Amino acid sequence: MDTTKTISLLRIFVSSTDIINHEPLYEYITKKAKSEGIAGATVLRGVMGYGASSKIHSAKFWELTEKLPMVIEIIDETKKIQDFYNSLKPTLESIPKGILATIEETNVLLYKSGKK
Repeated sequence: MDTTKTISLLRIFVSSTDIINHEPLYEYITKKAKSEGIAGATVLRGVMGYGASSKIHSAKFWELTEKLPMVIEIIDETKKIQDFYNSLKPTLESIPKGILATIEETNVLLYKSGKK
């Protein structure tokens, strides 16, 4: 990622139970970002949340299958993020449940790889 260029953060809000091609949607999106050379992606699991349906979902220790909010954060140069989202958009629109995607410009203060 060239930090001298404009950088954007794409956030995609999904459910832990959303599935595409027999795998969790958040895994599908993260793997797709990696295969397309995106600089970085992180998946966050929420303990409580609600969306357009206004139904609150929360983590309960007695529930066998938890439907929890998930956020996939993806960062790279703005053009790469926009192209990635455009390639992903038909997949997101095919999911029958609610999804929210946002994009914002951001400033990268540090971007370095660790030692292997």
